[in-house]
Amino acid sequence: MTADARTADPHVPAVQADVQPDVQPDVQPDVQPGVQPGLQAGVRADVQAGVQAGVQPGAQAGVPAAASSVAGRRRARSGAKARRRLVRAASLLAAAGLWQVLTVTDAHLWLRFDRLPTLGEIGASAASRVTTQLYWLDLLQSLIRILTGFGLAAVAGVAAGVLVARSARAGDVLTPLFEAVRPIPAIALVPVAILLFPTDEQGIVFITFAAAFFPILVSTRHAVRALPTLWEDAVRTLGGGRRHVLANVVLPGILPGVFGGLSVGMGVSWICVISAEMISGEFGVGYRTWMSYTIVDYPAVIVGMITIGLLGWLTSAAVELAGRRVTRWLPRAEETS
Repeated sequence: MTADARTADPHVPAVQADVQPDVQPDVQPDVQPGVQPGLQAGVRADVQAGVQAGVQPGAQAGVPAAASSVAGRRRARSGAKARRRLVRAASLLAAAGLWQVLTVTDAHLWLRFDRLPTLGEIGASAASRVTTQLYWLDLLQSLIRILTGFGLAAVAGVAAGVLVARSARAGDVLTPLFEAVRPIPAIALVPVAILLFPTDEQGIVFITFAAAFFPILVSTRHAVRALPTLWEDAVRTLGGGRRHVLANVVLPGILPGVFGGLSVGMGVSWICVISAEMISGEFGVGYRTWMSYTIVDYPAVIVGMITIGLLGWLTSAAVELAGRRVTRWLPRAEETS
């Protein structure tokens, strides 16, 4: 066995030498040279064809589709805005047409329209009044009064609202006083204003201030108390002091509520300033409207009412626009107005 093995061992290398040179050259040339170039060429061709035929057209087609979708949404919003404006204009025209029909026919149903002026009479009175210097002087006087009183009320109302909401001691001292005076209508303070202030002008500004102060105060107080305590806790954890919290957390956070109170305060201010002008004024839209009524100039009364409405609408719209600009960081739904 040992001799046979020893005699067989010399032949094993020979077999390996015979097999390996024959098999490996045949396998390697057939597999590697043939498969690798084929695979590389096939994969490259498939990838390039897939990219050119599948990816690029899809991407190129997706960009115009997205752009067209955005353009379509913009057109839809523009169309919705136009429709809403048409509806609003039609509502005003319908009301004016109804007024004209009732006044021209001297309708005397439950309401009496036989003494009210027609649209033609109102237009003639407006045309004659807007060309006079007195009309614009009255308008300017009312604007000065409303802006002065409202501006003072905005500053004082926001400051007082933050103070009573943030300080328990200040709340205990001031809240009973505010709550005792707040139910009193501002127009009821006219006799007190006449006795308290040396001039009627100052008294009217005080009435305007009192009318706007309390809505702004209440809205600011509720806005401060509605702030999440987590915001303040986070700032204090990072080392922020009271001033930092007030400037960077409280004041920005209460802006939506504050501007809600400002809008309400502006409307109430116009009501009270016109009433105060009718009672104790010498100039102003309210005073001129009341004087027109005393001399039975009903078209001029309607012109004064329209002027008051336009002034109130413009000032309220200005407050709302300022609020939207200041609170631009608030998330809002897509607007159609």
